[in-house]
Amino acid sequence: MTTKRTFALALAMGLGASWAQAADLRIGLQDDPDVLDPDQSRTFVGRIVYASLCDKLVDITPDLEIIPQLATGWEWSDDGLELTMTLREGASFHDGEPFNAAAVVANIDRSQNLEESRRKSEVKSIASVEAVDDYTVKFTLASPDATLIAQFADRSGMMLSPKATAEAGVEFGLNPVCSGPFEFVERVQQDRIVLEKFADYWNADAINFDKVIFLPIPDTTVRLANLRSGDLDMLERLAATDVASASADDGLIVEQAVSLGYQGITVNVANGAGADSPIGQSELVRKALSLAIDRDVINQVVFEGAFAPGNQSFPPTSPWYNADFPVEGRDVDAAKALLAEAGFPDGIEIDIQVANNPVQTQLMQVVQAMAGEAAIKINIVAKEFATLLSDQSAGDYTASQIGWSGRVDPDGNIHQFMTTGGGINDSKYSNPEVDALLDKARTSTDLAVRKESYDAARAILADELPIIYLYHVTWIWALDDKMQGFVPYPDGMIRLEGVSFNE
Repeated sequence: MTTKRTFALALAMGLGASWAQAADLRIGLQDDPDVLDPDQSRTFVGRIVYASLCDKLVDITPDLEIIPQLATGWEWSDDGLELTMTLREGASFHDGEPFNAAAVVANIDRSQNLEESRRKSEVKSIASVEAVDDYTVKFTLASPDATLIAQFADRSGMMLSPKATAEAGVEFGLNPVCSGPFEFVERVQQDRIVLEKFADYWNADAINFDKVIFLPIPDTTVRLANLRSGDLDMLERLAATDVASASADDGLIVEQAVSLGYQGITVNVANGAGADSPIGQSELVRKALSLAIDRDVINQVVFEGAFAPGNQSFPPTSPWYNADFPVEGRDVDAAKALLAEAGFPDGIEIDIQVANNPVQTQLMQVVQAMAGEAAIKINIVAKEFATLLSDQSAGDYTASQIGWSGRVDPDGNIHQFMTTGGGINDSKYSNPEVDALLDKARTSTDLAVRKESYDAARAILADELPIIYLYHVTWIWALDDKMQGFVPYPDGMIRLEGVSFNE
């Protein structure tokens, strides 16, 4: 382990040094992103890259208000079935093609109809899109959709060059062409992603770096060492166990924001042959595993109390949290009784895949020890993160420790994971009653109706548990003290407008 870590440190430092230039920003990522195509991708770190690469129709403030980006204004019809957006004039894509209403129409069509698109469930309420004129676009909906504007604040609203998508097709992610502050230069898998300032960006005066270089360094210790040595300028997801040390370092700045998402264990219940397991076929087994876990202990042992124990798709601080289902305490005897009721009085054995970084590995080691006391033997299968996601999508897994960074609208934390055919429903969980409840929550603009629907869905999901929720993270960034202007956001993104080095 020491030899590997020393080698990884030397390698990462060498990469950082080779790319270091005065106006270049070097950011350490915990994982390597998957495909750089907003319609196909799903990784959190991919969204961090997109924040510099791909502008959206709208963005958010740190207080989660929706604000203009490529759309400068919008208006709903009285019946909630038509959304008219006014678009920014003077914006263009990195290939020189103009951003206009026709480009928006092409992007929505791609999100809805590209076979590999993961955005289909996010924009399925859109029946048609019309370019009213060059800078006005009208969306006609099949039914009211309270989530649509929030969807446009994420990957569904990222605008890609229609010319580039038409030419590249499914291979667009090899050379993504968007309209953000930086344009794509190169990518070396597991090594670096390099972006260069886009001279014709509509808000170029707010961008102070010539290049931004993203370096995937899964080991949290190595990532922090690179920051301290000067080979990184900032990193995302500082380990909670390093917060005290980094905060006491006069050369570093530590920033935090409570996240909108969760971490949990996704169980394969119907996604091919991988679902043929005791935990995949029995909700009693899934409940037994959940009862074997002490979420408070996880928070204290792994995260030194910095995170929040959780058992839902919404954190306890969210207005959408269902207080009728508080975080349950650990009950080993009840877990064993459930296993016996399920037909496994002597216990079971489960393979759970996990990303190959130290924090998630330690988390699963703690879960492994707890589950073992309830006669649940967990085999930890460590994988590179993109491989883990690929296997999960393909159904080549039994259970997977994975999380979600969270979305502004509650729909983004649950609908695509729990509805039949949802874009990221890797469990292939399907319950018509849950579908109806989550669709109702999506279409209603009445907050009370939406809350009632989410609460009712949670009552069902608490029994069926296709995802066993564990905790809610706090995003923690560490920056070299030469940096200024960085603002922490609850979505965990790194927005570079107004960020610079001290003179």
